[in-house]
Amino acid sequence: MHLYSNLSNIMAGRRKIKEEDAKKLDAHWELGEHFTRLVRYAKRDGSKEWFREYLDYEAAASVIKAYEALAVPGLLQLPEYAAALIGELGTLEAEDQVKRRIARQAILGKRPAPNLYVLLSQNALEWPVGGTEVMRKQLAHLLEMAEKPNVGIRVVPRSCGAHAGFDGSFTLIYGDAGDVAYIEAPGRGRLVESPSEVREYWDRYDRIGQVALPVAPSLRLIREALEAL
Repeated sequence: MHLYSNLSNIMAGRRKIKEEDAKKLDAHWELGEHFTRLVRYAKRDGSKEWFREYLDYEAAASVIKAYEALAVPGLLQLPEYAAALIGELGTLEAEDQVKRRIARQAILGKRPAPNLYVLLSQNALEWPVGGTEVMRKQLAHLLEMAEKPNVGIRVVPRSCGAHAGFDGSFTLIYGDAGDVAYIEAPGRGRLVESPSEVREYWDRYDRIGQVALPVAPSLRLIREALEAL
């Protein structure tokens, strides 16, 4: 009965079909992976729509966990840093994109605020995005944000060698709206809503965390990177 209720809502446009739904429909009608493949194709072709949906999850989040392989995560970026990153992508309306990215950071100051936990590659600390002065301000901003009770920053040092984050950056969100993951990719991203796949990214985040430095050594490494500029 639950399957047919979900199907009715999907057909009426009241509910977006998720990969878990597609798998159940494929199994029920013995269609192999017909609906599952269609959902995956839709995710690839509708990245802008998926990102808007991700922002809804982010705004309602109680916990956000991010692993960043190359850059400071958007929720911790200064405008100058964000402008340097977005400007190099050659995207249209870069100034508006910067404003929207910075506006998203307001969620960290609301009450109750979500807890933000970041695993940050050491590469992100040493790559001078926007030049020396911009990077100096950005690193100082990281240290300031790390003092907030709802923000935790840990660094994944290069000395750890290969680790579970080599596939790229991703963000995990936990909240009343559900658990999701957002996977970054060149030119587009992908929202993951399938519970089984989201669990895989939670596991990956934990494995990266096992090789990350504790908080105090992480902040010391950020200070050292700041002083080296």
